[in-house]
Parts: sequence; C-alpha cells; structure tokens
Amino acid sequence: MSQAEVPPSPPPKATKWTRTLTRSGEFAGIAIQGQITSWHDFYHAVMKARWPVVALSLFTAYLATNLMFAFLYLLGGDAIANAEPGSFTDAFFFSVQTMATIGYGAMAPKTLYAHVLVTIEAIFGLFGLALATGIVFAKFARPMARVVWSDVALLSKRNGVPHLVFRVANARANQIVEASIRVCALKFDTTSEGERMRRFFDLNLLRATNPIFAMTWTVMHPIDEHSPLHGMTVEELGQGNVEILAILTGLDSTFGQTIHARYAYAADDIVENARFEDMIVVLPDGRRGLDITRISLWTPHEPKVEAAESEAPKAA
Repeated sequence: MSQAEVPPSPPPKATKWTRTLTRSGEFAGIAIQGQITSWHDFYHAVMKARWPVVALSLFTAYLATNLMFAFLYLLGGDAIANAEPGSFTDAFFFSVQTMATIGYGAMAPKTLYAHVLVTIEAIFGLFGLALATGIVFAKFARPMARVVWSDVALLSKRNGVPHLVFRVANARANQIVEASIRVCALKFDTTSEGERMRRFFDLNLLRATNPIFAMTWTVMHPIDEHSPLHGMTVEELGQGNVEILAILTGLDSTFGQTIHARYAYAADDIVENARFEDMIVVLPDGRRGLDITRISLWTPHEPKVEAAESEAPKAA
C-alpha cells in the first residue's frame, strides 16, 4: 500500500477527566512537585488557612511553648520561689504567667538560672504576641467578597441565538463599584501541527462591566459563530471536559479595596432549555427586595408560540 493510500489515523479520544476546577474556581487535585513548602512561605500559608486551623495552631503553639519552659524550669531544681519543688503544675502555670507578663506575685524566680530562663521566655512571649496579633489582624482586615453564584448555568435561546447564562448576587448590603466579570472556557485545542493541549478561551459577554453592582447580575454569553462553544451541546461539553470559569473583580465601597470572587461550572452544572426564576420579591410593607435563596431556581423554558389570528367574517 502506497503512502497516499494509508488511511489517516483517527483523532485521539477524549479522556473522561475529573473536574480540574472546583466550584470555587480553584484547581483541584493538582500536585506541584518542587513547590515552595508552607514553612518557606509561612505567611502565605497562614493567610490561606481557615480560621479554625489558625486558632488551633496558635493554641497548640502556645501550649507547647509553655510545656517546654515548664520542663526547663524543673531542670533548674528549686528555682521558683513559693512553688512546690518538682511540681510540674506549678512550673507550667509560672511559665504561663511569665509569658503573658501577668505577674501575680505569688511565684517568682529565685536563682540565676531561673532569672535567665525568665528573660528568654519574656522575649519568646513578646515575639509570639506580636506574631499572633499580626496574623489575627491581617486575616480580619483582608477584604473578602461576599458574592453568591448560581449553582447551575443555563443554555437557552435568546432572540434566536443560544446563550450561556448564569447569575451572581452581592450578599452584602453595600455596592461593588466598577465591577467586571471575565468568563473563560477551559477546553482542549489542537494546533495545526497536531499538538493537543488544554487552554483557556475567553467568552464574550453581552455586558462584562457593571458600574454599581448592588443586587444581582445575570451574565450572558452569546454562543454565535465567534464563540469557542459554537455548535457544542451539553453532552459534547461533557465529552470534551469543558469547564467554564467566571472571575468577578471590583472595588468594595465599604473597605475601599479591590475584591475578587470566582466560580467554575462543569458540563454537569449546565441545564438546557431553561430560564431563571425572578429573584425580586415584594415585602409585606410594599417594598421590593432581593431573595438570594432563589438565585439557582430555574424553570423549563417554554417558547412563546404566537397563534395566527383568524379574522371572523363580518356580519352583513
């Protein structure tokens, strides 16, 4: 068989992957070899950690440090005045009083060894208090966006053109000034040389900026001939492991600082031929309000069918 008669090789089949992006927009299940460890980037690790982890870590470090100094005080023999010799409990609580600079006056160092150890522990307590205060203040002062995203994205027609639609709402009773949303599609692409790679494609939006984002925002991407999603169904999006990433940025009117939020949708999160229900409700006092709990509610889209009007015969 000549080279011209050799049939072309079939394209590689799409592998069913798990989600690359979590719902919060972070990469999931990605291990980076040779990355900087938490001990080399301690501040970043602490700022990224959750509050319960930080609080437990501070408490554990405080307890462990006092236990260590209590053991060191016992090594000095009868070094603490008004303390029972060899009592680990008295040594521990003396260490707590020293590190916290409480100084009740009942127990005090009475040997040179104890005085030197108290000096070292006072320095530890000074730096520890400064470090703990800085960490707590930094985590409290860090601006965070309180943005709620719809759990699903909808794929339906608007004015005859398929649109990818999802909603986002501001859960705070303030405004996000000069808010902007960027939406990308993470999908496979094959170059002209046959190299297959997965990369981000920007999705054009009908409205990508909002001067004052105070309530809700319906984000719409028209899937026309210029869209990377053109001609793809939800099943094809799933087979191609396509994921949608949305990133919102803006200036918080209360803090005066830039905030950001992100969310990711997989093919399983997309519903075809549906529309979102209204989030605006009427309060008992007659005012209009925003019910954020309805942000993900949707109903099947029923296209409007205009029946032809028949003219009745005029009476003679």
